[in-house]
Amino acid sequence: MRRVLFLTLFVLALAVPSVLAQDPVKVDSKHYKVEFENSQVRVLRINYGPREKSVMHRHPNSVAIFVTDANGKFTFPNGKTQDFSTKAGATQWSPAGLHLPENTSDQPFEVLLVELKTPKRKPAAKPAMTTTNTNKQ
Repeated sequence: MRRVLFLTLFVLALAVPSVLAQDPVKVDSKHYKVEFENSQVRVLRINYGPREKSVMHRHPNSVAIFVTDANGKFTFPNGKTQDFSTKAGATQWSPAGLHLPENTSDQPFEVLLVELKTPKRKPAAKPAMTTTNTNKQ
């Protein structure tokens, strides 16, 4: 059921235009730190103290690994909220989405988030120009 709630939350967030999306590392460096990055993934270490709240931001498709137990709430751009509760060691797939997370407990929590990067597509190759000689001798 916990996974269904998270998936529902992120699906709702997909309805919001990506123009509003912001990188959590840039807009909330207190809670989000880059641990590793290459052309395919970015790994974030996420730390929230008791009762701490973030700002609205976006993540691409990702996998979350909960280092500690976590209790919190997501607020979405449309104002709807969803509570969550997860145990240490849990892993979860999260589709891309926009949200504002909040730690609703009196305990800190830590999460590792592996964000998947979409490969940049190369432009389609243009067909080679061929010329035919119509002048027959």
